[in-house]
Amino acid sequence: MNSKTSKSIQKRSPIWYAGNSHVGIPYLKDLEISGRLIVVEGPDGSGRSTQIEMLTSRLEADGFAVLNTGLKRSDLIGEGILEAKRNVSLGKKTLALFYAADFADQLEHKIIPALQSGYVVLADRYIYTLIARNNVRGLKRKWSNDLYSFALVPDLVFYLNVNPTKLVHRVFEKRMSLDYYESGADLGLSDDMYESFLIYQSKMADEFARLKKQYDLITIDGNKSILDVNQVLQNHIRGFLKK
Repeated sequence: MNSKTSKSIQKRSPIWYAGNSHVGIPYLKDLEISGRLIVVEGPDGSGRSTQIEMLTSRLEADGFAVLNTGLKRSDLIGEGILEAKRNVSLGKKTLALFYAADFADQLEHKIIPALQSGYVVLADRYIYTLIARNNVRGLKRKWSNDLYSFALVPDLVFYLNVNPTKLVHRVFEKRMSLDYYESGADLGLSDDMYESFLIYQSKMADEFARLKKQYDLITIDGNKSILDVNQVLQNHIRGFLKK
């Protein structure tokens, strides 16, 4: 974590994605937090990581303590996911449970402690990507929603929406190859990896359109330049933190 003292933010009780019978993680039900949780969602090549980096620098310059988090960063299981993904015959539900364990570990041991200490937590993707992936792979929507019912509701969630054709060019520029799972190759969408990528990312975009209505995601045009996208994000975040 950044050691900088954060600006003072009023304490509040967190809101959880949970049913009426329980509230989030049971032993944390009386939790009070003074930090803020901000999520940037988007596919590979959308510029998420770059935007998180720029937002972190800006927030720290403004006096906020910032913690960055994201998928596959759990000390407990992050490496296990990378190893499991090398086994392309891994079951859809098994992979989903790997990611859920990764998220749960980070939520309890990184995100919540940082929020209690007054940090602004910037998440490079959150449960929404995981739910969308599960849905595209045919897992039941209720199962995925229930799987993440313990998740803390973020203060702001942005989705960087980028045209799949533009995405594929950005990905090639970045690493000269397409990721097996990010191309939906495990779904048998096409024998051609390029075409599979376009189909899969279009399906993911459709899922995010549904998630936007369900979870109040703020859609940002990720086809624009890095600086233009960053300015939009900063305007939203600055306005929120001033409330």
